[in-house]
Amino acid sequence: MQPYFQYWGKVEKDGLRYHLLPYHCLDVAAVGWLLFDPEKPLCKRLAKQLEIAPAHLQRWITFFLCLHDIGKFAVVFQGQVTGLSDDLVKPNSRKRYEERHDSLGYCLWRAEDGLRDRLEMEDSCFLSRSNSRHLKLALDIWMQIVTGHHGIPPKTDLHLTNYFDSQDNEAAWQYLLEISRMFVVDEMVAVLSDKTFCTRLKSSSWILAGLVVLADWLGSSRLPDSFCYQEISLDDYWQNNALAFAEMAVEQAQLIPSPVAPYLNIQNLFNFITTPTPLQQWAENVELASGNQLFILEDVTGAGKTEAALILAHRLMANGFADGLYVALPTMATSNAMYERLGKVYRRLYEDDHAPSLVLAHGARHLSEAFRESLSMPEAGESRKYDHDEETIEAVCSAWLADSRKKALLAEVGVGTLDQALLAVLPARHQSLRCLGLARKILIIDEVHAYDPYMNKLLQSLLEYHAAQGGSVIMLSATLPFSMRVEYLCAFCKGAGTEVSVLKKTEQYPLVTHFSSISHLETGLSTRQEVERTVTVALLDTVDNALEHIRQAVEQGQCVCWVRNTVGDAIKTYRLLARQKWLDKERLSLFHSRFAMIDRQRIELETLSLFGKESTAEMRRGRVLIATQVVEQSLDLDFDMMISDLAPIDLLIQRVGREHRHIRDADGTRLEHEGAVDKRETPVFYIFGPSASETPAENWLKAVLPGTQKVYQNVGQLWLTQKLLAKAGKLSMPGDARSLIEGVYSDEAQATIPDSLQTLSDKAEAEAYAKLGIARMNALKLAKGYSRDSAEDSGGWEEETKIPTRLGDDTVRVALVLPDGEMWRPYADSKNFAWDMSMLSVPKNSWLRAKEVIPTDVRSSLEKFKEEVKAVKWIELFPLTTELSSWYDKLMGWGIQKEESADESY
Repeated sequence: MQPYFQYWGKVEKDGLRYHLLPYHCLDVAAVGWLLFDPEKPLCKRLAKQLEIAPAHLQRWITFFLCLHDIGKFAVVFQGQVTGLSDDLVKPNSRKRYEERHDSLGYCLWRAEDGLRDRLEMEDSCFLSRSNSRHLKLALDIWMQIVTGHHGIPPKTDLHLTNYFDSQDNEAAWQYLLEISRMFVVDEMVAVLSDKTFCTRLKSSSWILAGLVVLADWLGSSRLPDSFCYQEISLDDYWQNNALAFAEMAVEQAQLIPSPVAPYLNIQNLFNFITTPTPLQQWAENVELASGNQLFILEDVTGAGKTEAALILAHRLMANGFADGLYVALPTMATSNAMYERLGKVYRRLYEDDHAPSLVLAHGARHLSEAFRESLSMPEAGESRKYDHDEETIEAVCSAWLADSRKKALLAEVGVGTLDQALLAVLPARHQSLRCLGLARKILIIDEVHAYDPYMNKLLQSLLEYHAAQGGSVIMLSATLPFSMRVEYLCAFCKGAGTEVSVLKKTEQYPLVTHFSSISHLETGLSTRQEVERTVTVALLDTVDNALEHIRQAVEQGQCVCWVRNTVGDAIKTYRLLARQKWLDKERLSLFHSRFAMIDRQRIELETLSLFGKESTAEMRRGRVLIATQVVEQSLDLDFDMMISDLAPIDLLIQRVGREHRHIRDADGTRLEHEGAVDKRETPVFYIFGPSASETPAENWLKAVLPGTQKVYQNVGQLWLTQKLLAKAGKLSMPGDARSLIEGVYSDEAQATIPDSLQTLSDKAEAEAYAKLGIARMNALKLAKGYSRDSAEDSGGWEEETKIPTRLGDDTVRVALVLPDGEMWRPYADSKNFAWDMSMLSVPKNSWLRAKEVIPTDVRSSLEKFKEEVKAVKWIELFPLTTELSSWYDKLMGWGIQKEESADESY
């Protein structure tokens, strides 16, 4: 018996059947053999990047996949399961299993007197015949790629003798010799010896690592009924077992891309468009370059940017530049809305007789009924879990399939938060799957102005990576400063390896920027007439003035929205209005982020019904909505009058887009006939804040809006915003967009901030630069390839290190509970996901205050309940008992206690 047949690779869960290690490795390698068919686009594209023959790439990836689990030759790993058979190696009680088998595999390869050293000494082996330093480096990179198949690169500083006996080394060596004979031929070795090959391999290593994870998942799906523990020659097993199994596994996974349909015209993609907007028309007619390219589309809200992006994406796909797309958005709410929009049209991107996949990707995607209805998952057998830190690949990948946050980028069309794409450039487990998912995809990034400096810097890293892999990007914004446009272009050019074009400041808006390897075009456009609007701007500096304007509007039958910058201010305003005799309390509502999910969903639906596209004159008449930033994006709302707290200019432009958004008559009935004109009075956009002053005091903002200063810390930019709008007395879109944005964010504008506010602005700038520094530290150093070195600055590959996609406020996840006899039940009376629907995020300081008022006996009962109910074990619980019920209200949310600070973040 060959010594390598004495080692198991997979073991049945709660059983004694096992699959020998060499056969498991060949199963996984066979999947790789099929995925890297030299005739498939994936293999051809990677072979082109690596400058290697596709057939040779297929052999190399297969050879190395045969080695992906060589760490399981360690006697310490084999000792995880005993009593299977007397034919298997005996455990060694003197050695302890303290490192995962993936890192043990790289240790066995690279350690002194390890497999690589033995290959170099063996006269008959390809490494000794070449004796190239570059070949050895290339082999090391390959081994890090395949041994890192559990989602993170292997450790490189382990000692061989701590984990392997001499018999383990010999078994692995004999196995290596056999697979070398099977897959390595002399003519495929030379290219790896080229001194530039390692650079190319490092660049491609991220996608290759994702393919290794995928191959391991598919290759590990063999059911115990077909496990093989009888000795069969590796050649025979490969030909008669592994390849047939791999074909079945790949077919069942349904990962073969659907063929793209030819692009015909706008109406074929969007049958509801009768007259394309200028931006959509440009997207259909612009000449597309060969290769990857960057598009930045700037136009007002409602100008059809999403449709224009999909037109461009379809044209690029039809020209063979991509197989699918991922649409990245700033929030879960915007992602949900986009998912439902895309669900109506995405299949038109592909040929009729195919069923491409569309997946939603964010942390609460399971609460989307539309997504749940579309979800289907393949089944796989279970294998035994060996150790608390040694998760089987089935457990990881079954969770991965169910968790669309990891699966989404592998679907042909994915929609989700930008966070899911940013994980491709952060040291997070399975980030390589996201790199694989982005390959051959167009990345569409909406609302690109919505991100803070930390996320914006990570986004630039993502652009650089995607461009380096040959990907195209389409970015959308209504309010993009010139400096951001320059940063995005520079990042893309760096990744694409092309010279950065010099952008010139322009007053043109709407504007499209189109960059490719052969041209750089900036084109000014008009927008569609229906979204052109001019609103009068008026400043309010007292709450009484704001209430008086609301009263007048209500008495005239208008509907009103006041956007407050903090939850605390929103609740205060709601309570104040509830005491007014002139306002019907049934026509007053509050909408912010600090509701339990079940209440938030209800309020969002009510808000869309009362103020949305289908709202009637009677529904709207005399209604008042007090809201926070939750109404800025994704919700298609239309108010007759709007008030907003003073905020950065780009956010005010977003907010004013909800005033007279739809065309209506004087009573508020929507007019839908072609050529219709809004019959309501000229809209006035009221901005509440401190009095305008050329010489503001340092507490100019804080004295009136203390919470706003906490949320929007660059007080100088708010002063510039107010000054510009006060001077203009109006806001015209699209005409004023460019001058307003640059009038606040340009270097020239920043230089005019009064000295009294400069210290505050400098402090905000310093915090922004600190966030940039954190992003630079956290982002992977992708040029170093798939290795621990790529995250040496952040230590991010360590198990205990969690690198975030955004630097958020310090919040606590809380589930509301109600008494249920001696036990507790979720607040939400929901058939599905009752615990999820009972949760909300609250500021940490608010939670600490709330936690203190929970009686000791109740706290003990809650802790006992958490131990018994898995769904809430790691979640904080707040009991809505009779004594504590005043802490939460279904109409006002969390934060209704009098001591709740008005400056809590929104």
